[in-house]
Amino acid sequence: MLSALPAQASAVDHLRRFVQEIQTFKADFNQKLLDQNYQVTQEASGSMMFQRPGKFRWVYEKPYQQLIVGDGHRVWFYDQDLNQVTVRQLDLAIGNSPAALLAGSSAIEKDFNLTDITIEDEIDWLEATPKNKETNFELIRMGFSKAGELREMILRDNFGQFTLLVFNKIDFNPQLTHELFQFKPPSGADVISD
Repeated sequence: MLSALPAQASAVDHLRRFVQEIQTFKADFNQKLLDQNYQVTQEASGSMMFQRPGKFRWVYEKPYQQLIVGDGHRVWFYDQDLNQVTVRQLDLAIGNSPAALLAGSSAIEKDFNLTDITIEDEIDWLEATPKNKETNFELIRMGFSKAGELREMILRDNFGQFTLLVFNKIDFNPQLTHELFQFKPPSGADVISD
């Protein structure tokens, strides 16, 4: 569980505490991709987990099965339908991405400008903009409950599309085994590496 913050704590305060206190994290997610006209073009769901620094596992269950594993050095993208694996160096793959905000080190303000934003709802929001403009995302918004629990993320890419992630069944600092962050390509899979 997270330590208490003052009642007037900002979303940036919540993020700083989240990064300092949460070493492992596990949740289910629902994801929606919206076009520039805010029309839903794709929906997905699955589960995710991370262990700082740089280890994460995203399991997409619907509408198709896909696995993304970061082992601290490389990121493995496995498309089960195509039986294809793409491998990238971790720093090149997550750099200034949402994964860097969630599973990266505590030096987030080195890579992102963080600003509290006001939206009238039950969630405290912040906006993170990458300092390096050579990234796939223009901005990332993170929403925390009043208790400081991460609930939502909104990502806007360089094409004006939005990805909305809603987290549920959240578990802070669970015991996660080393094997969860390892990946071995299945026999016969096409492997593409940078």
